[in-house]
Amino acid sequence: MFDAKKLLDQMLGGQQGGGQNSASGGGIGGMSPDFMKGLASGGVAGSLATILLGSKSGKKLAKSALKVGGTAALAGLAYKAYQTWQQGQQGQAANPPSAPEAVFLPPQAAAQADLSLALLRAMIAAAKADGHIDAAEQQKIFGKLDEAGLGMEAKAFVIDEMRKPLNIDAIVADATTPERAIELYTASVLAIDVDDPSEQAYLAMLAARLKLDPGLKQAVEQEAAKAMA
Repeated sequence: MFDAKKLLDQMLGGQQGGGQNSASGGGIGGMSPDFMKGLASGGVAGSLATILLGSKSGKKLAKSALKVGGTAALAGLAYKAYQTWQQGQQGQAANPPSAPEAVFLPPQAAAQADLSLALLRAMIAAAKADGHIDAAEQQKIFGKLDEAGLGMEAKAFVIDEMRKPLNIDAIVADATTPERAIELYTASVLAIDVDDPSEQAYLAMLAARLKLDPGLKQAVEQEAAKAMA
């Protein structure tokens, strides 16, 4: 099996191996330094992001690589949006829901790999939401994958995901916890052009299927916009 976390980190500009442990204290906004360090990590993400997400979204994400980072940072964005939403709920409920950061970024390597795989699938699905990736575009993408230096298994995964019909049910099925649903939505928002009506419709449908609170959906989109600015 290919290293899903490494592939996601490559696409998002994260440092390989970053964010493996979120146990350190002293973080920003309640998040530990390891949990958030992807937000400041470097990396050459341009080509792979553009290949997988298309020229418009990919280039925009590539330019934001220093802010977006890898798996740890994507989890960090989702957690930050969750915190913002939770704070807004405190005046409305006696016991607002809460979740520790480790739920968003589990310390176990196997759990991080599983999360990374789900996030990759969500991003690729979102990139296909506008229906603009036809057979000719797919062949162009597959040719560029050779230039990206991916291993055979990683390349086979990407090709398989690109060829599959858009299946929102499969993305929703990966949302095994409420926190993971937030992360999948965050990944999807990062992968598309939010000004495109068809992609807006996809996000609205996905949020509804993931059963995200409207305020939480808005918090995710706001945090994603900050990261991509």
